[in-house]
Amino acid sequence: MPAAPPRTRPAGAARSSPSAPRKGGRGRTGVRTPDPRRRLRVGQLVLVAALVLATLKLVVVQGPQAGTLQTGSARQRTSEIALPAERGRLLDRSGAPLAFSVEARALVTNPRLIATTKGAGTAAYVTEMAAGIAQATGADATALRTALESDKGYVVLVPLVDPDVARAVREKYPEIAEEKRESRQYPGGALAANVVGVASWNATDQKLTGLMGLESSQDNLLAGQDGLRVVDTAEGSSAVIPGSTRFERPATPGSDLQLTLDSDLQYTVQRQLAEYAAEKGAKGGSAVVLDSATGQVLAMANARTFDPRAFSKADESTLGNPSVSSPYEPGSVNKVVTMAAALEYGTATPERVFAVPGSIRVADRTVSDAWNHGTEDYTLTGILAKSSNVGTIMAARDVGEDRFADMLGRFGLGQRTGVGLPGESPGRVPARETWSGSTFGNLPIGQGLSVTALQMAGMYQAVANDGVRVPPRIVEATIGPDGVRTPIPAPGPVRVVSPETAQKLRTMLTAVTQDGHTADSRGTGAAAAIPGYQVAGKTGTAQQVDPTCGCYASSTYWITFAGMLPAQDPRYVVAIMLDAPQGGTSAAPLFHEIGSYLAQREKLPVSPDPQPVQTLVTHAPTAAAAAQAAAPGDAASVPVDGVAPAPAPAPGANPPG
Repeated sequence: MPAAPPRTRPAGAARSSPSAPRKGGRGRTGVRTPDPRRRLRVGQLVLVAALVLATLKLVVVQGPQAGTLQTGSARQRTSEIALPAERGRLLDRSGAPLAFSVEARALVTNPRLIATTKGAGTAAYVTEMAAGIAQATGADATALRTALESDKGYVVLVPLVDPDVARAVREKYPEIAEEKRESRQYPGGALAANVVGVASWNATDQKLTGLMGLESSQDNLLAGQDGLRVVDTAEGSSAVIPGSTRFERPATPGSDLQLTLDSDLQYTVQRQLAEYAAEKGAKGGSAVVLDSATGQVLAMANARTFDPRAFSKADESTLGNPSVSSPYEPGSVNKVVTMAAALEYGTATPERVFAVPGSIRVADRTVSDAWNHGTEDYTLTGILAKSSNVGTIMAARDVGEDRFADMLGRFGLGQRTGVGLPGESPGRVPARETWSGSTFGNLPIGQGLSVTALQMAGMYQAVANDGVRVPPRIVEATIGPDGVRTPIPAPGPVRVVSPETAQKLRTMLTAVTQDGHTADSRGTGAAAAIPGYQVAGKTGTAQQVDPTCGCYASSTYWITFAGMLPAQDPRYVVAIMLDAPQGGTSAAPLFHEIGSYLAQREKLPVSPDPQPVQTLVTHAPTAAAAAQAAAPGDAASVPVDGVAPAPAPAPGANPPG
């Protein structure tokens, strides 16, 4: 069969692909080639987004985070160096230094690094190093070797050495480093140590810090204000780049503190007190010397003290200042308050005669004199000079409880003096509303209340200063870093009694130290007398309380003396307390020693008139009559005033009042 002829195509018609699906028939789906323009658009969008994010980050970095980042960057390349302020000095009244600071160094090292670098030769090298450092600094070689053999990365070998010594040690032993420190010097050693106190290096604050005494209470004034230097340091190192100081605030040195203390007098009183207390077997004691006109503390000594140069070895019991912090019952020294009230309110004159029995009943108690006697005629002066408890209570009854309580307050008892020393006690005076019936049998004779040695001195300063009490002070002035001296304002005076009363009282107090060579004319404090001078003062004895029973001990006493020199124109007031001395001890001889030193050193003019012998007793009954008339409540074992009796059994009594 013949083939059909080919079909003709229209012009321009394309031939269908054999693989192309026919219309209405089955076939494969075609694969499209990716559009390059679409990919370009996506890339552009990503790039724009990245640029936007980068721009936003740049804005944040240069805006809100700029300060933080800049600070962090600066912290990495800068260092702050503290510039310690030089500590102020403590000076006595004439400008002699009691405490000052010098530049020093601490020797430190890394024992672990030494062991690593020296290897097998470590032991020999450490022994040699310890011996060399000990020879250069005076430190203990054994302790140094122990520190060098420790497995530590940092040890302080010697805390304080001179810079020249530190430099020499470093040159010999490169493993040793030095740290800058400040050393506190106390040229007088134990001189006024309980007042001055002590300051030592504080490793945390990198400066001297007061630990006790004025060094502590006046720390802010003495310490000054540290400075600051901001510098650039090399990367990864603490080395300062020269000339890179960014900021510097100079340190402000501390101010000097000038005290009222007289170093020579302080030394003498401190030595005399310590020797006398040791001789008499006292547990302790205090002595205070005041300028009678200004109330300035010229000396404040304690029988037991310490050396601030060896503070770490000091007995803790010696570190306080009992002169202001340890109150005690004053005993008959406090009778001056009763006498002042009697004279001031006109209830008695120095010459008034009292018929004084051997004992007197006060509420439910019997108060006796320190010696057996029947009724005797004593002048008011004789009651004070002989220290009659019974006569004093009789005079106090005429004054009255309210006026007596007021006089205690005028003399400053029960109040802190405000002297400016840390740890000051106000003592104790029972509030008027708490007084019981027997209280008025205790307070007038100096029991049932407590005072400090400084308060006791202040009482007698008021009498010496024509009846005006000037609260004592021990800081005279501050001296700033610029050298400007600023006196401390004197405290306000307090009128205690009139000048006339004070003058009469001083005359009465001279009878305490008189020795008329008869029993009737001899005062209890004759041992305090100083040839060529009239001395006014008062002895005192007070039983201590036994803490085991809450009653008065039978053989433990506080022995006191307070007085002034010269009596009619006083320059100095001296107050002394001895804590539990042996039997037969009086504080009057110690007053004599201190007063004699003052008179000689100050060349005090001798009195143109001899000390008068005043009438104490108008008549003296015979010994037989005295024994017959002795009151049942008398106790021969009661201490003679101002003298600690030898131990003797005596029944305990509850503390009065």
